[in-house]
Amino acid sequence: MSSTNRKSDIIKATLELASENGLGTVSMNQIADKVGISKPSLYNHFSSKDEIVREMYSFLRNQAKQSLGNNGMDFDSLGDGRSLKKILTQMVESYKQLCTSPEMFMFYKIIMSQRSIDKSAAEIMVMETKAMIDATKKLFYALQVKNIANFYDADAAAISFAMAVHSIIDFECDLNQIDGGGKNSKGPEKNMMKNYIEEFSRIYSAKEACKNGKE
Repeated sequence: MSSTNRKSDIIKATLELASENGLGTVSMNQIADKVGISKPSLYNHFSSKDEIVREMYSFLRNQAKQSLGNNGMDFDSLGDGRSLKKILTQMVESYKQLCTSPEMFMFYKIIMSQRSIDKSAAEIMVMETKAMIDATKKLFYALQVKNIANFYDADAAAISFAMAVHSIIDFECDLNQIDGGGKNSKGPEKNMMKNYIEEFSRIYSAKEACKNGKE
């Protein structure tokens, strides 16, 4: 078996063990037993459980992107007449699909439950948040250049948007746990993401800015 395939087996075994009993209880001995290899063989691939968890993040994220055909936003296509609202909706839906793909969703649930007590889990959440912010900044720069959006400070707007999207996705996941996805929800939480994107687009759309400037 190739080294790449063995690493994949180790990552998936660790994910399964963590989903059953929590990440904090998983030991290198348990992982080796689950994979069916000796502990020294396991250390030939990974030096620690923390390293396995960090590699798990990259592995599962790339796997989910390939499975979904998610290659990121095509900046060259931004001038095809789509509105800011439609572009942001597409971006958020793509990101939600990535986060909620089965193994990634399982991984995030484990990491989020551990981040207050496990440094490696907290590091992964920081990495994910930074990745979302960086991707949003790149998109917002392109939107500004193509005169689709009008930001006074694109970096600040990107951080605000990325953090709000993260929070709303977390909230929707919690709703899903208690009432089946908020189907029975009324009030502010109903269509929260849709309403947020609409308001954000209304504020920053270049077309809206031009229209308001003429008034």
